[in-house]
Amino acid sequence: MPTTLAVPVFVISVILEWIGVKMGYVRGRYETADALTSMAMGIGNVVVNALTATATLWLMMLAWPYRIFEMPVTWWSFILVFVLYDLVYYWKHRLAHRMRWFWAEHITHHSSEHYNLTTALRQPWFGPFTMLIALGWPMVILGFHPLYIFFAGGLNLVYQFWIHTEMVARMPRWFEAVMNTPSHHRVHHATNPRYLDRNYAGVFIIWDKLFGTFEAERDDEPCVYGIVKPLESYNPVVVAYHGMAGLFLDCWRDGFRPLTWVKRFINPPGWSPDGEHQRSEDLRAAWEAEHANSIHPPKTAPAPAE
Repeated sequence: MPTTLAVPVFVISVILEWIGVKMGYVRGRYETADALTSMAMGIGNVVVNALTATATLWLMMLAWPYRIFEMPVTWWSFILVFVLYDLVYYWKHRLAHRMRWFWAEHITHHSSEHYNLTTALRQPWFGPFTMLIALGWPMVILGFHPLYIFFAGGLNLVYQFWIHTEMVARMPRWFEAVMNTPSHHRVHHATNPRYLDRNYAGVFIIWDKLFGTFEAERDDEPCVYGIVKPLESYNPVVVAYHGMAGLFLDCWRDGFRPLTWVKRFINPPGWSPDGEHQRSEDLRAAWEAEHANSIHPPKTAPAPAE
């Protein structure tokens, strides 16, 4: 797979960035414990994915008998599968932020309060457990073999590695308009209310612009990274499973209320059965109300004519 072949490049890039940051040559921040945790999460992700590879392929192959076409492996079909995969990735990623069951896995990737190339390696240890992989079934039904889809997905992840950095301020305007970049993805990892749940793109930022989830990085509002409730742990097991543990603990505290449990699973993170929600939209609304004048300055009446 492309990600496996790219591992040496990942390692060398992390070393060079780390040295560059420590020596003051490039912009960024590194904390040793945090970076080592992120790298441990990356190793664990590779192990878990290897152990569950057969199950993952089996789940995707469930849709293969229902394919409408059978796409050949050619240059034009590769372009098609790569673009379609990125569209599917956008919606998978959006669901991973907007449904707590999926967020319980994805929260791992956002748990670092630093933003550097090791953050790209901070990946979950769930394999196909959450079943989010099922969003790829429509591509299989269209006739793309699961192994072809996995190859496109691997290239998608390889692309996303380099955008996890503060070294690069902005790319050329034409590139920023179409492609996902470090600037766009810094917004995605930020906890600033303005930036919450924005820029879900994998490779092409056009999906966010098309579906109304784009937010540009602002020079007057630096990104604050991490999650809304900081984890404060470098234990890889805690990092990997604290989101799922928190979800089931909340259900335990609810008592035997199956309907409430379902609501917790399908509603966004921060949803509460008592109505005291702390979802991203609630945090953003409160922030906008507090900063109403600075966001939307009041119009001043024109001076009277003399």
